[in-house]
Amino acid sequence: MLRLILIFLTLVLISCSKNEVVYQPKPKADPYKTYEEGYIAFENGDYFFAQKKFLESELNFENVERAAKASIMASYSLYSINFYDEALENLNRYLKKYPANKNVIYAHYLTAIIFFEQISDEKKDIEPLLKTKAKIDFFINAFPESEYSIDLKFKKDLIINQLAAKELFIAKYYISVQKWIPAINRLKIIVKDYDQTVFIEEALHRLVEINYFIGLEKEAEKYANILGYNYNSSEWYQQSYKILNKDYKIIVKKEPNKEDSFIKKIIKKIK
Repeated sequence: MLRLILIFLTLVLISCSKNEVVYQPKPKADPYKTYEEGYIAFENGDYFFAQKKFLESELNFENVERAAKASIMASYSLYSINFYDEALENLNRYLKKYPANKNVIYAHYLTAIIFFEQISDEKKDIEPLLKTKAKIDFFINAFPESEYSIDLKFKKDLIINQLAAKELFIAKYYISVQKWIPAINRLKIIVKDYDQTVFIEEALHRLVEINYFIGLEKEAEKYANILGYNYNSSEWYQQSYKILNKDYKIIVKKEPNKEDSFIKKIIKKIK
């Protein structure tokens, strides 16, 4: 009986050794070839395939600089197909992994651009505006001499205008429901923080309008004086002046018709 058991175990062991699969690691992909495939796809506008190849080559590059380059190319490819969250995630990983790489400045710039492109109009959530402004402020302070700073300064002006538009939109809502104090507070934010935007004139006029309506005539006059001193030729100043001077009539200048003007010149010559 013991002999039979030993024979059985021997046969089992022989059978297992024959069927055993020996693990053989896959040969390492050539990162240069993979990167080239990604770059060709990138040049042809196939950004989805490109980012896949760039990330694959990054994993296989032994040279840190080349791996970092592949990573930033993958981020840009993801951005190009509007995969914003994935692009940001990869950019954050790149900044942590390759902090000394020469493309770090561009990575921060691309991050700011992605934030900027996700901004909607003033009726939507204000959070993307604030996040974008914070990122742009960081970039301008950290890399003031960068060629990208000029572009981001321009975009910052647009953001500030949109933040002012948001405040004015909210103020108008409070005015529509006759919540005067919240409306005044919102308008004062524009006067204090966004006085260089195109919305300052209307904000001052609304402060004149509300304060006069609730009986704070001195406050109304104060804002009317500010409006008059800085923007005395604007339509908003005329509207404010009319509130404080009931007999004032806004005179609309009629532009002369070019054809009439030409005819009148002829008549004068005939006379």
